[in-house]
Amino acid sequence: MKFRRASPGPILDDLRAILGDRLSTSTADREARARDASHHHPEPPDAVAFPTSTDEVARLLAVCHAHRFPVIPHGAGTAVEGGIVAVHGGLCLDLRRMDRILEVNAADMDARVEAGVRRKQLNRHLEETGTGLHFPVDPGADATLGGMAATRASGTEAVGYGTMRENVLGLTAVLADGRVVRTGTRARKSSAGYDLTRLFVGSEGTLAVITEVGLRLAPVPPATAAAVCPFPTVAGAVDCALELLPGPAPARCELLDEVQMEATRRYAGLDHDPRPTLFLEFHGTAERVEEAARAADGIASRFGGGPFRWATEPAERDRLWQARHDGYYASLALRPGSVGYVTDVCVPVSSLAECIDRTRREIDACGLTAPLYGHVGDGNFHVVVLIDPDDPGELAVARRLGERIVDHALDLGGTCSGEHGIGLGKVDALERECGGAVEVMAAVKTALDPAGILNPGKVLRPRGDCAIVGRPEPPTNPIQATNP
Repeated sequence: MKFRRASPGPILDDLRAILGDRLSTSTADREARARDASHHHPEPPDAVAFPTSTDEVARLLAVCHAHRFPVIPHGAGTAVEGGIVAVHGGLCLDLRRMDRILEVNAADMDARVEAGVRRKQLNRHLEETGTGLHFPVDPGADATLGGMAATRASGTEAVGYGTMRENVLGLTAVLADGRVVRTGTRARKSSAGYDLTRLFVGSEGTLAVITEVGLRLAPVPPATAAAVCPFPTVAGAVDCALELLPGPAPARCELLDEVQMEATRRYAGLDHDPRPTLFLEFHGTAERVEEAARAADGIASRFGGGPFRWATEPAERDRLWQARHDGYYASLALRPGSVGYVTDVCVPVSSLAECIDRTRREIDACGLTAPLYGHVGDGNFHVVVLIDPDDPGELAVARRLGERIVDHALDLGGTCSGEHGIGLGKVDALERECGGAVEVMAAVKTALDPAGILNPGKVLRPRGDCAIVGRPEPPTNPIQATNP
């Protein structure tokens, strides 16, 4: 598609009339929002807005819609598929000042928060107010809850508690033309009309800007125990994980291959063996956790696993899970100066061992270091390909590896992305996965955002008449100049 060029001056004047000095065109503010935690080349927006209410977001979008000016919603910037890179310029809508916890209903186990509230912030509030509740979706990064909803985030506890798809009850969202819609209710079920909540959850800012999120909460378990268990082979670890799911039923079930485990040992200072390893956690009553631990030990031994090393004290558990959450940065440390080409796929759990085996053969053949880890309890795993940012040849190899991993996942009945989303990096993969359904998605996009101003270039190929403010086409070699 052809984007028309425009001068940003009149647009910025109208936006500044709404926000005053909370509209910034400074180089520092623009460059700070030019990238997420991915390999994609940074591209700054033309301006950054710092709204503090849904009403302000609505007024800003109405102006941008009238001028056909791109809008890129921004949270914590922790995603890994280029979803916040301003490839066509425009307005970065930084929602982090919308950080109020609006209500907590302990009896109904739900909460409503503004989009800029962070995951850890909400859980601290729930703990400090003595609710006995927590929000369990844990992607590792301290992401904003609006961003987590927009990307349909997941994480280490998804096997026990589900993803954002299951834990968002409703939304307040602003459409491209500034109209405000509220979806869902606090009721635990409904058969009223189209499920617009699920439409916006995972839309990555391309259909609406999420400004408030209604969330399902969960009780804090009375007892928790984490464990680390090494295995002689990845296949043994995966087979063990699959047998654990219906039996001891861990709340967390994570796999690190031997390359990732070595990286994690070095980065986090752990004294565990550099072998394929499961990180596990069990929740429940003390009796149930003890029973689950015994059962898990017996199952693991049948696959050559062990010995288990248990962590029951909060500080010990936190250290283990922080080490797991830092897996990306631990991977980068294996090759100083590298950047990570990150991909994830998800397959039915019965096909997980086959998909990982195919992936590891592809990694061996590509000649690059590429640790593998993931949420094996729900069939989702990640690969971080370490590439030289100054070597286009390595980028080409990594892209081809990523395509092959997606091919294997689709062949086995899976999806091109379990939790990272589509962003810039997997538009082609989405088309391979969904075929003609992409045209249905495009029809929805056109109906809600006819000018194509909302996060253009992400998820779907650009359509509409969005204005581009005097900038060249996006670079053809999208490698970051520095590590994220």
